[in-house]
Amino acid sequence: MNYLVTGASQGIGFATALALASQPNDQIFALSRNSKGLALLVDTARDQYGHANVEVMAADLGNVDVADIAEWIKPFGYLHGLVNNAGLLLKASFLDSTAATWQQTFDVNFFAVVRLLQGLYPIMKSTHILNIGSMGGYQGSSKFPGLIAYSASKAALANLTECLAEEWKSNNIRCNCLAPGAVQTEMLATAFPGFEAPVSSEKMGEMVAWFLREGHHFFNGKVLPVSVSTP
Repeated sequence: MNYLVTGASQGIGFATALALASQPNDQIFALSRNSKGLALLVDTARDQYGHANVEVMAADLGNVDVADIAEWIKPFGYLHGLVNNAGLLLKASFLDSTAATWQQTFDVNFFAVVRLLQGLYPIMKSTHILNIGSMGGYQGSSKFPGLIAYSASKAALANLTECLAEEWKSNNIRCNCLAPGAVQTEMLATAFPGFEAPVSSEKMGEMVAWFLREGHHFFNGKVLPVSVSTP
């Protein structure tokens, strides 16, 4: 199986790619702007598992030509799983947020996903698309000051999940969204300085990797909270 994880240089994305790499017959494609983090992922996977099945690309999803990503994967065959994990959090109250705050947040958290899905569609076959949302974008959950743009962008991603699952179901493509609560990541530290989450990024990555492989057998078009606490 061929799996692509975006935002794979740290946090949940790093842990997810690493967990997926445990199966030597699977090919993992890891994408991030952070080339050092990607190099660490390759070394960690090789040292931990004793095999080399992680391909990396250092690129900004806001600027990269998605056709280049498709060409990168195409020699290995179809894409069977995609984790849209790359994200941006710019902390600002509603009145202090600028047009640039909203534009940058939605460019990374929503529009980059749209472009990626459209561009990779030709190489999808029985694919499970897994969008990583947030409890901040989950309807009815607790909300927090300063996270309005981030939460709104994740709410848009959740709705995209529901719509795309219906539109592509006849092509045997499944689309789901996991909405994590508090997970110990760099992004959480930005949002809630000093707070210690009850779930590590490693544990969440293991769960995401399992759901990517197995969740499409049970769910399609679902937005599922994965939360012990918020935050």
